[in-house]
Amino acid sequence: MENFLNRKVLLGVSGGIAAYKAAMLTRLLVKAGCEVQVVMTPSAHDFVTPLTLSTLSRRPVLTELFARDGTGAWTDHVHLARWADVLLIAPATANTLGKMAMGLCDNLLLACWLSLPERTPVYVAPAMDLEMWRDGASRSNLDKLTARGVRAIGPESGELASGLTGLGRMSEPEHIVQALREALVGGSKLSGMRMLITAGGTQEAIDPVRFIGNRSSGKMGFALAEEAALRGARVELVTGPTNLRTERPGISRTDVVSAAEMAAACKALAPSADAVVMTAAVADYRPARASDGKLKKKDAVLRIDLEPTEDILAWMGANKPQAQRLVGFALETDDELTNALGKLERKNLDLLVLNSLRDAGAGFGTDTNKVTLLAPGKDPSALPLMSKSETARAILDRLEESL
Repeated sequence: MENFLNRKVLLGVSGGIAAYKAAMLTRLLVKAGCEVQVVMTPSAHDFVTPLTLSTLSRRPVLTELFARDGTGAWTDHVHLARWADVLLIAPATANTLGKMAMGLCDNLLLACWLSLPERTPVYVAPAMDLEMWRDGASRSNLDKLTARGVRAIGPESGELASGLTGLGRMSEPEHIVQALREALVGGSKLSGMRMLITAGGTQEAIDPVRFIGNRSSGKMGFALAEEAALRGARVELVTGPTNLRTERPGISRTDVVSAAEMAAACKALAPSADAVVMTAAVADYRPARASDGKLKKKDAVLRIDLEPTEDILAWMGANKPQAQRLVGFALETDDELTNALGKLERKNLDLLVLNSLRDAGAGFGTDTNKVTLLAPGKDPSALPLMSKSETARAILDRLEESL
C-alpha cells in the first residue's frame, strides 16, 4: 500500500543554491497527497523560477506582501498561515534561520512564520556551506529555534556548492518527505489504507418537495474522515445531504440523497476498501410510492404507505472480504447494550459504536459524543463525553488495534 501524507503544506523556499531541490520536493509532496502552497523569498528567485514551482504545486507561487502594480493589494499572511497544517522551509539558509531566531519580518515567508498558530508544526531543512554550518551564530540560531519547537531535518554530509565536502548539504527531497511522514503520520496502521466512511442522514421522497428523514448532521462521520486522512488513509466519504465541508487532502467525497443512492455508492466502493466505517443514519423506511407532483393539502388525513429500505450494513457484513474491517454504529433508546450486542453479531461487525439518546451531549446535531465500543469477544468499553474529533480518534485507535 502506498503511504499518504494528507497535509496542507506551506513550503518556504529561501535563497540558496539548494533551492533547485525545491522542485523535486514539491513534486514528491504532491505525489504523497499534500496540497502545497509555495512561498519564496525574493532572493530564491535567483536560483529557481516561480513558474516551475507553481506548475508542480498547481498553485500560484507567492513572494510579495504587497502587489507592485499600484493596486494596493496585499497577501493575507495571517489566513495563509492558518491554512497550513505544517510549515516546511527548504532550503533554510543561514540568513533565514537567523531572521527567524531574531523575530525579524521583512518578507512574506517570515510574516507567515510569525503568524502561525501555536499548534502548527514547523520543520526546516538547513542548507549552507561547511564553515557557515559550523559557525557559532548558525548553531546558536538553530538552538533557539529548536527550543521553540522547530524541528530540523538534516543537514547531510556531501559535496557542497563551494566544491568542499562536509556537513551542510540540504537533505534530499525523498529524505525530507519520509521524515515528515514519520513525524506526522507515525506508525499508524491506517497509513496507505483505503477506507470507506459514510456520514449524515438520508432523505426519502414523499413528493418533489417533501421527504422523510432524520436529524443526523454528519458531524461524526466527517470527524472520522478527517482523522483517518490525518493518519495517512485514502478516504472515500459517502455522505447524505449536509452543509459540512471537508478541507483535508486525501478525502474523496460522494454526495447522495436517498438510502438507495447510498447503497449503490457503498456497494461500488466497498470491495476495494480495507476498512469500512458506516456512520450514516440511513432511513429504515421510505414511501412505497413517491408522488410525481406536489401533494396538495386537504382536510382529509393523508396516509403514506412505507416500505423498508435495504439494510446496507447487513449487506456489508455478508459480503465483506476476509481481511476487511467493518465498523457499524447503533443509536438506541431502550435496552441499549442488549440490542447493540445483537447487532454486532447479526451483522458480522468487527466493531460497533453504541450511542444512547439517554446520554446528554450525545446523538444527533451536537459537537460532542458519548459512546460505548463493542467488539467480538471483548468487554464493552464506555468512553466519557468528548468532542466528536476526540471520539473519532478513540474509535480509530480501537480499529487500529484490530489490524
